[in-house]
Amino acid sequence: MTKEDTIESIKKAREAHILQMDKIAAIINGKNIDNPTAVSKKDCDFGHWIYDDSNHVKRVIGSQFYEKLERQHEQWHLEYFKIYEIFFRGNKKGFLSKLLGGNSVDTLELDKAKLYYSELKVTTEELLKILAAAERRLGALSEAKFD
Repeated sequence: MTKEDTIESIKKAREAHILQMDKIAAIINGKNIDNPTAVSKKDCDFGHWIYDDSNHVKRVIGSQFYEKLERQHEQWHLEYFKIYEIFFRGNKKGFLSKLLGGNSVDTLELDKAKLYYSELKVTTEELLKILAAAERRLGALSEAKFD
């Protein structure tokens, strides 16, 4: 992968993560989502990028950045799981609500989800900062470092 391709892959990883946050916000705002964000850190689009089989990301950005990025990404998924539980597993909708396709949750649970989402936004900001730093680092590296 060239330097330009690698930098582009970081930008796409950032975009994918931002889109996941938009999807989670939509769920909290009552929208029906057919394909929720993956609970596993390795199954989301961002996870596919960071855990690629070639280990390219780790090799190029360096183990220090990679470990920070990995820890923050794992933290993100742990926090996201609380929201997922409310909307996709812990939601005990009544028969009529299920029949009509409503995505309503108990008011208390919705309040919890909003709180969890505010915490998730903080974790997201930190994750995006680490990605931005990694992108700057890649920009400073010589082309010889890349395949």
